[in-house]
Amino acid sequence: MDVLQMKKELLEVLFMSEKRKEVLLLLQDGAKEMEFLLRSLDTTRQALLPQIRILEEHHLVSHDRDTYELTTVGKLIVDKIAPVIDTVDALDADIDYWGSHIMDFIPPHLLKRIGEIGKCKTITPPIPETHHILRKFHESSKKSGVLYSINTFFHPNFAELFDDLIRNNVKIHFILSQDLLDNMRDNYNEVFTEFINTDKFNFYLHPADLGFMSLGVSEHYLMLTSLRTDGFFDNNRILCGNPRAVQWGKELFEHYLKEATPVTEL
Repeated sequence: MDVLQMKKELLEVLFMSEKRKEVLLLLQDGAKEMEFLLRSLDTTRQALLPQIRILEEHHLVSHDRDTYELTTVGKLIVDKIAPVIDTVDALDADIDYWGSHIMDFIPPHLLKRIGEIGKCKTITPPIPETHHILRKFHESSKKSGVLYSINTFFHPNFAELFDDLIRNNVKIHFILSQDLLDNMRDNYNEVFTEFINTDKFNFYLHPADLGFMSLGVSEHYLMLTSLRTDGFFDNNRILCGNPRAVQWGKELFEHYLKEATPVTEL
């Protein structure tokens, strides 16, 4: 068998079966018993064993009694392919969204880790559930005790939403663009001055064109609104609800915070 044929077979082993791929990923952080694999994959022993045998035949997995683990070869390969699989899964959740919206605002070190956000939900107004989902994000922020937010546009309910969070002892870290700051000074000076005078509201001004519309990160969710590549406006946004996505979102906020300056008065 030549080298090209061997490579083709190995790629097929890795990517032509969802169950085989999931088994390898489940074993990445250590040995697992068969019962754990069956529960995680919601499958039967009869259905899973043939797939595991293929992994063993290709020296990717070994087992002792009813416990399975990656071989040295398996660990080497899975450590390399796991980030690729994560990235594909994250983008494939809505490739039309990611393909039609600008991603340049994401710094290179976080763009390489885009797979960490997982399979997110795309919120597309004016579907009926949009208001419910936005309210769900707000309620999660009230429970999390902290909200990290970046905005370049004025939401008509800003004052009401921030007031509700502050009354629930939520610490708010809010980065905004110059245009948005000017709007607040002209139209909501008194309200946001009261916010600034509390110990719960931290305002920051970013000096540059941010290149996206908004970011919101609570302890439970990441919500992101980016700009379209064709220059047209839409209010579609991404909502992600796993811990890795939240951490990724916090790091994106911190990236922009480094270049922002505190606003202590309007």
